[in-house]
Amino acid sequence: MDTAPLLPSSIRDQFTREVVYLNTATCGLPPRVAHEATLAVERDRARGRLTLDIAHQAVERSRAAFARLVGVPVSRVAVGSQASFFVGLVAASLPPGATVVVAEEDFTSVTYPFLAATGRGVTVRPVPLDRIIDAVDTSVDLVSVSVVQSADGRIVDVPALLDAAATHGARVLLDTTQSSGWLPIPADRVDYLVCSAYKWLLGPRGACFFAGTDDALAELTPIAANWFAAEDITSAFYGTELRLASDARRFDLSPAWASCVGLAPALELLADLGEAALGAHNVALANRFCAALGLPPTDSAIVSVAVDAKAQQVLADAGIVAAMRAGRMRCAFHLSTDAADVDRAVEEIGPYLRDANLEEAVRVPGDR
Repeated sequence: MDTAPLLPSSIRDQFTREVVYLNTATCGLPPRVAHEATLAVERDRARGRLTLDIAHQAVERSRAAFARLVGVPVSRVAVGSQASFFVGLVAASLPPGATVVVAEEDFTSVTYPFLAATGRGVTVRPVPLDRIIDAVDTSVDLVSVSVVQSADGRIVDVPALLDAAATHGARVLLDTTQSSGWLPIPADRVDYLVCSAYKWLLGPRGACFFAGTDDALAELTPIAANWFAAEDITSAFYGTELRLASDARRFDLSPAWASCVGLAPALELLADLGEAALGAHNVALANRFCAALGLPPTDSAIVSVAVDAKAQQVLADAGIVAAMRAGRMRCAFHLSTDAADVDRAVEEIGPYLRDANLEEAVRVPGDR
């Protein structure tokens, strides 16, 4: 098979793993330089040598690398710990009577914060993912959706969604946790963008990014205002004078230091490679996997296949690590995987495929 889109093997060699790892959609594997950085900061902490400067520099490196990776100004990027908090921040800004459209199959961190707001008069309108663009009309105030669906890798047509929202005066919140790092989108046009960093961005768990347009961010109240969100964090430890940053940093949460230290070198590696090259690599592997199994290509880095119930444990024992989601095996392809890994996975997974794949193979909308 043609593997021309694949990145050089030297990239794959930066990862240490003992299995065929198809589970980045659950948790990304760190490149060695990032793993060593995480261990080093913990050694510093144990020796009493961890300083605020070390942590702060890692946060700013991570913020800058994320901005470069997705294509937004660094002044429009906030740093926190969890996607659901930032989605909740947007939900808290909605007035009674606001209407939010969500995908009924989406990950609950993207839907629950709005459902929790229904008690104060917010209306949530769930629709099938493939109808989410058509559901945008003048009655809609916000659309909240994951760009790539966690369960099966389906991709939202982001430009079409943004155009529909602009036509009808609605805001758009995109969760890019399953897409940032391999799928380029016009992020600079997105009103609110949320991305956890422990999956495709290859960081330790405990870091998340929040970005948006200046106009949309101006509508939000920094409900978790804290010392780290101040213009000058070293002079904001005490007192009652509110001195928040004038840019998106006013939404910062005090970071999980070790997470950001481990994240920075991983994100810089990804930003240097670029989302287009990363996406070409990942999708080539995923399509190679589909072709070898006799399935249609999904053109997504996530492939969902129907397998026998016992398959996950049997495959794990054979060194093939994937996840079961929504009753199917979810396989995710990223930098720590190469063509040889794909071929071995096909050999091991093939005997456990169910005939339902030929009838129910997940097809991704759009032209990617």
